[in-house]
Amino acid sequence: MGLSYFISDVHLGMANTKSERVKERKLLSFLDHVATTGDRLFIVGDLFDFWFEYRTVIPRGYTRVLCALNHLNELGKELHYIAGNHDFWMRDFLSREMNFRIHMDPLDCMIEDKRFYINHGDGIARDDRGYRLLRRIFRNKINIFLYSLIHPDIGIPFAKWISSLSREHTARSGVPNDTDYLQLAIEKFQEGFDFVVMGHLHMPNYQIIGEKVYVNLGDWIDHFTYAVFDGESLELKRWHGGAG
Repeated sequence: MGLSYFISDVHLGMANTKSERVKERKLLSFLDHVATTGDRLFIVGDLFDFWFEYRTVIPRGYTRVLCALNHLNELGKELHYIAGNHDFWMRDFLSREMNFRIHMDPLDCMIEDKRFYINHGDGIARDDRGYRLLRRIFRNKINIFLYSLIHPDIGIPFAKWISSLSREHTARSGVPNDTDYLQLAIEKFQEGFDFVVMGHLHMPNYQIIGEKVYVNLGDWIDHFTYAVFDGESLELKRWHGGAG
């Protein structure tokens, strides 16, 4: 069997053009590596800094990455997308065009004979009560429909502005505390999971607890980290390709 890859929190489209091009080159080289060595790819939320699908319109600026993902589909790779806090308004573009399996809730799955719990991680922290309420508002079908009535030239810039405010709030919160994430991982291990994979904190973390492993995937803004599973062990690595 080939390898299984996990990434999260790329946030394409969040920064100036120059830094985005560097990020894109790194990501494209990574996806090319997945194409040659992997069987499956799990995107554990927030590939895009903002993504809203209108019925006939998707945000511009992601053509090369979308083509690389479609190439993985054409090669027969298994593609999963676990929605994050910037992915509330996904429709069926990725599933229809690229055969992505979209998971709006945490994923419980078997890879080889190992059981994985995969969750973006938003709303886990105990002090995220306000966000959990906001998530219910954003995922409300009536609110999504009303937003879809706004012209994309207005709706998309507005949503990007809201996204930037969320990011500034996170930055002001200081160094992320993953205590609640570790506690959830321990609970999942007690339920029989072998591996727990999460993101959202933008801080890579690798913890061995007994014979179980908890991984936080970090991000592709500062760390360019990813996890890879070979059928037995799960490793957290840093991607160095494609920077030129």
